[in-house]
Amino acid sequence: MKLKYFAWVRERVGRAEEETEAPATVTTVADLVAWLRTRGPEYEHAFEAGPSIRAAIDKRHARPDQPIAGAGEIAFFPPMTGG
Repeated sequence: MKLKYFAWVRERVGRAEEETEAPATVTTVADLVAWLRTRGPEYEHAFEAGPSIRAAIDKRHARPDQPIAGAGEIAFFPPMTGG
């Protein structure tokens, strides 16, 4: 699947996107975030905010418990604030 990173998540990971295969035990957005955090210090830093990181599956907002099976693209972005 393609993973895309935006704003400070991208800056901390050090790339805008990547292709990856998560282990079979990774079935939800929350599982994916937990797995990504184990991939190195840059990912740990990028995803340290845990549940406040927002995700979109195939350009639709996704909850942490959303299944990722069949996803072509998963995007991650920090929480947004209005002003």
